[in-house]
Amino acid sequence: MQYRIMLVDDEVNILHALRRALNGMPESELEGHSLDIQLFTSPAEALQRADYTPYDLVMTDYRMPEMNGVEFLVRLKQVQPTAMRLILSGYADMEGLIGAINDAQIFRFLAKPWHDYELRAAVAQALSYRHLLMENLRLADLARVQQGKLTRQEMELRRLEEKHPGITKVNWGPDGSVLLDPL
Repeated sequence: MQYRIMLVDDEVNILHALRRALNGMPESELEGHSLDIQLFTSPAEALQRADYTPYDLVMTDYRMPEMNGVEFLVRLKQVQPTAMRLILSGYADMEGLIGAINDAQIFRFLAKPWHDYELRAAVAQALSYRHLLMENLRLADLARVQQGKLTRQEMELRRLEEKHPGITKVNWGPDGSVLLDPL
């Protein structure tokens, strides 16, 4: 199995350094999983990809020209609420930190320059936490099905939406036809 990670930063060299640091993580630190790391220099492109590709973890720079990391993660959270969110920044201004915590509900705020050990530990902790969160959600849904508060169909729709973001959202035309979004 693989954990899918999205890295977003307007500086390509930072993205490559992050990928090198994370690629060095042994699978034993990742509960036997490997990493599929995808790099984006544009938050807008990253959001477009998140519309149809599920991510376990998203790490972004705080200061970028298109939009800041908090704005990006708030929008990403609307599409993929269970993806773990981290911000990496060389600037630790209080307003940005508060926004990251309150609005984007980040798991961790990491400083640039980072120490590889701390980066890897934060990523491993975030992925482990997400794994527990997803298992708790699954068990809670099973309990709701048993109590009659949720149908098996609704549970399956939730599972499909988590695995394939956007699959349960259908755009209907006025004549009842299905409208396809341009890719």
